[in-house]
Amino acid sequence: METIILFAPLLGALLCGFGWRIMGEYAAQWTSTFLLFIACALSWIVFLGHDGETHQIQILRWIESGSLSTDWATRLDRLTAIMLIVITTVSALVHLYSFGYMAHDANFDEERESYRPRFFAYLSFFTFAMLMLVTADNLVQMFFGWEGVGLASYLLIGFYFRKPSANAAAIKAFIVNRVGDFGFALGIFAIFFMVDSINFDDVFAAAPELAETQLHFLWTDWNAVELICFLLFIGAMGKSAQFILHTWLPDAMEGPTPVSALIHAATMVTAGVFLVCRMSPLMEFAPFTQSFIVSIGAITAFFAATVGLVQNDIKRVIAYSTCSQLGYMFVAAGVGVYSVAMFHLFTHAFFKAMLFLGAGSVIHGMHHEQDMRNYGGLKDKMPYTFWAMMIGTLAITGVGIPLTTIGFAGFLSKDAVIESAFAGGTDAATFAFWALVIAALFTSFYSWRLMFMTFFGEPRGDKHTHEHAHESPMTMVAPLGVLAIGAVFAGMIWYKPFFGDHHSVETFFGITKGEEHAQVLMLGAAHAATEEASDDHGNEAEPGAAPVPGQGAIYMAPDNHVLDDAHHAPKWVKVSPFIAMLLGFGVALAMYMQNIPRLVFAGLGVVAGGALLIAAVPWYLAIIFGALMAGLLLAIPYGFNKTLAENQAPLYRFLLNKWYFDEIYDFLFVNPTKWLGRFLWKKGDGNTIDGFLNGVAMGIVPFFTRLAGRAQSGYIFTYAFAMVLGILVLVTWMTLSGGN
Repeated sequence: METIILFAPLLGALLCGFGWRIMGEYAAQWTSTFLLFIACALSWIVFLGHDGETHQIQILRWIESGSLSTDWATRLDRLTAIMLIVITTVSALVHLYSFGYMAHDANFDEERESYRPRFFAYLSFFTFAMLMLVTADNLVQMFFGWEGVGLASYLLIGFYFRKPSANAAAIKAFIVNRVGDFGFALGIFAIFFMVDSINFDDVFAAAPELAETQLHFLWTDWNAVELICFLLFIGAMGKSAQFILHTWLPDAMEGPTPVSALIHAATMVTAGVFLVCRMSPLMEFAPFTQSFIVSIGAITAFFAATVGLVQNDIKRVIAYSTCSQLGYMFVAAGVGVYSVAMFHLFTHAFFKAMLFLGAGSVIHGMHHEQDMRNYGGLKDKMPYTFWAMMIGTLAITGVGIPLTTIGFAGFLSKDAVIESAFAGGTDAATFAFWALVIAALFTSFYSWRLMFMTFFGEPRGDKHTHEHAHESPMTMVAPLGVLAIGAVFAGMIWYKPFFGDHHSVETFFGITKGEEHAQVLMLGAAHAATEEASDDHGNEAEPGAAPVPGQGAIYMAPDNHVLDDAHHAPKWVKVSPFIAMLLGFGVALAMYMQNIPRLVFAGLGVVAGGALLIAAVPWYLAIIFGALMAGLLLAIPYGFNKTLAENQAPLYRFLLNKWYFDEIYDFLFVNPTKWLGRFLWKKGDGNTIDGFLNGVAMGIVPFFTRLAGRAQSGYIFTYAFAMVLGILVLVTWMTLSGGN
């Protein structure tokens, strides 16, 4: 069954890419889509029937070179099962959605090309590459899928190959990811150098020993496991578009919208989070790297949320929200609660795919207009799309009932991340907590801003476009309905296995315990002292037993109590994301919706104050906060966003230009590289290489030609004299050599 899941998309890609001329375009498209739905159905069977144990299935003997010996095998555990349903479900729905979205494309009308089979083949290959990544049983096999995902993204982002901006975006994504991939490759080399194996079981078993080993690198000594984890995370930063290596992700919007949904929800960007969770047996022994992961994740979440506040392209708003939400996932992984990172990845896939496909439906209905300033009043024109995006917005902003497990998918998973950050106990985790709460406020604002600008108010922009706006066909609307189910119920259904008590999480992820490993994993008396001091967690492992690295889908060290501490976080921590969501919603409502009854804003203040009262905040503080919030919202006039942009023009331009990262990178890297390339081309290639060859051809050869020309005088006596000299030389040589 697992083999069918893995290779069905590859078969679809081959049939659609190479057999469409025989089968016909539509038959090829339906074949690839049908194979994806088969893989999707089987993935759900595997996920729901998985027993939590790790299963390895050998496909073939792969590498035998010196001490390097490895199989091509699939590793099926809970992590893999989660990723299987995320990848195949979103991909199958994207395939179906693409029948409507890619039915007519003006980019190929003039040439009358058969572009659809190529598009579906790329989608299926993208899916296969991601499945190869998540089912890998060793690091080199994972790297194969890792690079396959990069290749597929390059092909899909640059699908409109006659469009210069699409080509530039594809090249940018490819090059930026090469930076991260270089770090990933170095990490793999370091692991093989230290462990003499690339198989996960061997690497995980060596984690305690690596934690006590020093490695010389770049003229200094490093803790081996810290260096390895740091290099691996550099790879994750590139693939998951984290701060510094994030610049490729917004430009990836140049590809068709179904591609954006697949990249942002199920493939590519989730690969980095999966890598960190897969390598949790190493990460747990690398506290410095974990703090670095937390810091980068928090900065990314905050940075991307600030940029999303002012974007006007509907796809770019959602793209920056992806970047921000990935930061949440890395914070959870960095504080050691890998189950929560996967929980948010799981729920995020549903509502983010729905938001992107919903945006694609709007773009399709508005004749490929993407600027939200030219939208407005589409609620009645596109009712199904409106309700789908409304559900997606409720999910991403975190709407639910505080202090309960009732709410949309994003409410439960995002709150779990924020509570875990608070419980992290380090300076980096404390910073992350506040950064994530602020990011939640910004997320709520720009998400509701998108909804209000798109579906409410008076129509703006071209009148003819608005008059002919229409709902999308059923092939585009149906996937939205399926994803809406996940966006509503996924969090509530799977809350306990991902973030419930310790026992539920351990059972779900197949985490085993072994007494013989306890002493090794405690790493000394200080570790044991920490265990003794933490006696208030009734759901922790029994004394004398400890989780074994590599014996479950994830690994949490014995002194990692963040999961338990998160449940014991103060109530004000638990309600802070909800209050941030309310404030962001209220500000967006005041700025972008006209004629809203003032009582609504007062009501939002009352709800916020009530949430604080429930959280056991002193009643007078709750009343003061609620009153201040209501007063703030009442003081914001309609259209205040324009006034704010004018009054704070430098800040507005700073955010609109994405903190000027592209300009900084152009100045530091792109322009110097181009200058060096031009210099080497002109001086090296032009003057030296071409100059030498041209000099030989145009200088030396004519020189000898002129010499030879002088001997051709045309006089017979000159030729006779030359013949006599030649005979003389020949006779002299034969005399001296004896005729030999």
